[in-house]
Amino acid sequence: MTLEQALSQIKGPDKQAEQRALDRWASVAKPLGSLGLLEENVTRIAALTGDSGYTIEKRAVAVLCADNGVAAQGVTQTGSEITALVAKNLTIGQSCVCRMARLAHCDVIPVDVGICTDVEAPGLWNRKIAYGTADLSQGPAMSRDQAEQAVLTGIELVRQLKELGYKIVATGEMGIGNTTTAAAVSAALLGLSARQATGRGAGLSSLGLERKIQVVEQALKTHKPDPQDPIDAIAKVGGFDIAGMAGMFLGGALYRVPIIVDGLISAAAALCAARMSPSSRCAMIASHVSAEPAGALLLEELGLKPMIVAGMRMGEGTGAVAALPLLDMGFDIYRGMSNFEEIGMDAYVPQQ
Repeated sequence: MTLEQALSQIKGPDKQAEQRALDRWASVAKPLGSLGLLEENVTRIAALTGDSGYTIEKRAVAVLCADNGVAAQGVTQTGSEITALVAKNLTIGQSCVCRMARLAHCDVIPVDVGICTDVEAPGLWNRKIAYGTADLSQGPAMSRDQAEQAVLTGIELVRQLKELGYKIVATGEMGIGNTTTAAAVSAALLGLSARQATGRGAGLSSLGLERKIQVVEQALKTHKPDPQDPIDAIAKVGGFDIAGMAGMFLGGALYRVPIIVDGLISAAAALCAARMSPSSRCAMIASHVSAEPAGALLLEELGLKPMIVAGMRMGEGTGAVAALPLLDMGFDIYRGMSNFEEIGMDAYVPQQ
């Protein structure tokens, strides 16, 4: 399947399933709309899947691991070797998202989409596009063909996860330098300056932040990524993890699997997907708002509201996984709570 073919097959939400879910919520014995985003997201998932009785018992977080050539410009605290190290730790349950995922009953699936070395680790899915991107401060990060290949890889990943029985997928990433690429993509798509879009990432000093801003500014000035062509933006200033996650959001809409947006990098990928196919928004569930400068702006552009505001900027899909217990609570009330008739109470009536 080509990318063009995939995009042409993406549909919007099922309005009938959405109405059935809304009717069920209206019958639950509680004040109308009082669970806010828990209700909205359960309804959103029903509309995506076409099933008002959908369940999310089997879930995964797919952590897309890739290196970024721009790390050579001193925009990070650590070197690219850390990407491979963390990718291996993900396979043995030794990372932050692994511990959180155990509590959320969520499988962790690390995926190599562009680590700059070969990582021998059972459990690491090898979908490598290339051995890291080029340095975006010196030239385009990747070719357009590579960007499209990475997007298609993300689409295919969702298809495979659905075949394995997963009902909801959280997005995650690991890659030294990827807050720089995400800032550049966000600036390009939102029309922001480098300073407005760029944050400290994994804790840069003020001097390091200034260097990072200069790198993003120069890349935007040199490559002039097209805000109306997300593949162009990804190819010029993005990363394989961003491209792959953009494909996951498209795949979620294509294969009717809800995909949870994590933080800055995931949200930048989600906006790329939405620019390719506006209908793909129906597959997106916002987990939290990143503490990075562009985090809230990306969600606002997507028309998504975060369930969690906790100042998180960890990455790895930690924010997306943290949202799963909230969704579980919403689904439990949706499915199991008594209705007004059962408890002998008059139903609430919508008030203006």
